[in-house]
Amino acid sequence: MATKHEKILEYIENLEIGHKISVRRIARELGVSEGTAYRAIKDGENQGLVSTVERVGTVRIEKKHRSKIERLTFAEVVNIVDGQVLGGSAGLHKTLNRFLIGAMKLEAMIRYVEPGQLMIVGNRDNAHRISLERGAAVLITGGFDATEEVKQLADQLELPVISCSYDTFTVAAMINRAIYDRLIKKEILLVEDMLNPEQPPVFLKLDDRVESFHTSVRETKHSRYPVVDDKGRLHGMVTAKDVVGHAFDERIERVMTKNPITVTPKTSLATAAHEMVWEGIELLPVVNQQHLLLGVISRQDVIKSLQYMQKQPQMGETINDLVFKGFDEVKEKNGELSFQGMVAPQMTDPLGNLSTGVLTTLITEAAHRRLRKQHRGDMVTDNLTLYTLKPVQLERKLLIRPQVIELGRRVGKVEVEVSEDGHVVAKALVTAQLIER
Repeated sequence: MATKHEKILEYIENLEIGHKISVRRIARELGVSEGTAYRAIKDGENQGLVSTVERVGTVRIEKKHRSKIERLTFAEVVNIVDGQVLGGSAGLHKTLNRFLIGAMKLEAMIRYVEPGQLMIVGNRDNAHRISLERGAAVLITGGFDATEEVKQLADQLELPVISCSYDTFTVAAMINRAIYDRLIKKEILLVEDMLNPEQPPVFLKLDDRVESFHTSVRETKHSRYPVVDDKGRLHGMVTAKDVVGHAFDERIERVMTKNPITVTPKTSLATAAHEMVWEGIELLPVVNQQHLLLGVISRQDVIKSLQYMQKQPQMGETINDLVFKGFDEVKEKNGELSFQGMVAPQMTDPLGNLSTGVLTTLITEAAHRRLRKQHRGDMVTDNLTLYTLKPVQLERKLLIRPQVIELGRRVGKVEVEVSEDGHVVAKALVTAQLIER
């Protein structure tokens, strides 16, 4: 039976896009407390079902697929720029295709205005009106207001007119940053990206017999299955090893492995791969918050997906990329691989020394790049021991020397030495779990 929380989320999901949501109204209609309704609405916001805008309220928005995750709704833009909605609040759920900065003469500007855009402009009343008439929402910078005519037109066309106190350059940078952050999120493969809803998982039930396991093996050619109860909740996993020596009429519940390791749709594939390597398992069941079985992922499928993602063009740089950007690969006289670069202002702590967090990033990234020279697979840092640490000042040149001291089938160990002007300033041992391809 569904919980109150689940019922509220289902209710929200079935509302029309653009519908306003009220804690009090949901509590009254579904017969729950306002606290329960509030928590469910916040969960819906985290899931991308709704967006809350100050002085406007909570609006049901279209849940974006990960393939379109870089798109922003106008409601999200309001929150990003700390804006105020002057009109057209009924259109806050709509998605903007791109934004346009109105920094040219009106005659030239209107040629570029198209439906679904966001016009970022100052206190130019004619530009506000013409943008709305051409199907574009308006973001007024500098804290300026709009005319009553523009507000009424916005309400009529259901296109938001937003005002914020920032200047045009700052607003454009803030929106661009938000889109850029989403591009990075889009690149991080999640378990849900692998699940195929049209192919439900093959499973066994608690009351099934060992004979059913053998039948399933013959039909599917698989040798591992999740075990669920009558409601679809996961209870265990059963493999060929578990059923060896047991009679055909033995119940699956008696031979299965109970409380198996699971992942959720929002688990990253890198985490799932690390779990599989570390625990030595080939199949992971995917469950939701209620522990209902949604699917399974195999180790082979995970590795194939990670390989595919590595071949895709880079769309956004992560912190690791940015930190290591100023370091060049160099070969020393003995043929060993090293990295050389300068301590930039962004890499320092409040005292002007190299930040410890940045240093550990440099060390782990150097270790991974060194391991990739010998292991053409993926890897996840399992342990980092920093046993020498001295302060390094701004604009000092660093030499990072990673040396492989152990490389097995599943584990790689690298000793990393960081020196400045011939003096060792940091030493660390990095252990990484290796994922074979």
